[in-house]
Amino acid sequence: MNVRHASAASASAVLVVAALAGCGASGSSAAAEPKPPPAPAESNPPGDIPDNQAYVVFKPPAGVFTLSVPEGWARTSTGPVTAFTDKLNRIEVSEHAAANVPTTASVTARDVPALAKAVPGFSPGKASEVTRKAGKAILYTYQGTSAPDPVTGKTLRDAFERYVFHHNGGDVVLVLSGPVKADNVDPWRTVTDSLRWR
Repeated sequence: MNVRHASAASASAVLVVAALAGCGASGSSAAAEPKPPPAPAESNPPGDIPDNQAYVVFKPPAGVFTLSVPEGWARTSTGPVTAFTDKLNRIEVSEHAAANVPTTASVTARDVPALAKAVPGFSPGKASEVTRKAGKAILYTYQGTSAPDPVTGKTLRDAFERYVFHHNGGDVVLVLSGPVKADNVDPWRTVTDSLRWR
């Protein structure tokens, strides 16, 4: 009688130990499971203009237009051209007398050969008519090689958008450029839509 009780007690103890061992094993395997890798940090291509970029109004002293440009960009003037630059991006604006309203054909025939000579690594694009808030303009897109970095000497492939607006016997030429892979569609639209006649 006592032997049977002892055997039953021993069997129960063995079952409890086995159950505890099983729980411990499953807990260990769960703890050993690898954690999912952290989400990669967001990286923007070189030349991306921040979404929260602020803009200020540029008013040429004797010009017939105003234009919103990114706040804080360096401003330089050479002859009729005023340029705004920041890191890898550039905006140029100039005003010229012009008797005729520009067309895709006139821009292609007159301006493209001059661009091919002036822009390093020039690759021709296409001319099209677009509409902005100031009215119609001829847009010519092309590519070129950037100026060498003053520190590293490296160059980048730049994308150019060149707009020609006509108003009261004159053209306003607006050129926006930055690295080919930069996503500056919205900032460039903000700038080109901001042109106003005075």
